[in-house]
Amino acid sequence: MIKAPKKQRLSVYLDPDVMKALAAYAARRDQSLSLIAEAGIASFLSPDAAERQEAATTKRLDQLDRRMTRMERDVGITVETLAVFVRFWLTTTPALPEPAAQAARAKSNERYEAFVAALGRRLAKGPRLRQEISEDTGQSGLDDR
Repeated sequence: MIKAPKKQRLSVYLDPDVMKALAAYAARRDQSLSLIAEAGIASFLSPDAAERQEAATTKRLDQLDRRMTRMERDVGITVETLAVFVRFWLTTTPALPEPAAQAARAKSNERYEAFVAALGRRLAKGPRLRQEISEDTGQSGLDDR
């Protein structure tokens, strides 16, 4: 009968936080610290460790790319919304005569505060404009120019 080679002892120094995490993990798994450390070292030294790290990095980069694409879309919607509103407002709002313009300037702070409050309510309960707008804006049939 051939004996299996005896395991060799290794002493390592761990940061206290790493040691606490290792001990907690071993306790949750009901395994020894040595077994968990050995599995971690074996995983680190395995030939496919670099491939797993690359796959994890690629997955994370893909997630970030999708988020950036959504952000670009949302910023584009915001800019176009503002441009359409300004164009519409300038087209439909006549200039006020001077006495009325002075009264409007006096009332502007109150109206601005009401706008900010309405915007806050809209953001708090949704739905968001970007959710109301189709992903495929070419199918909307609206002429925004």
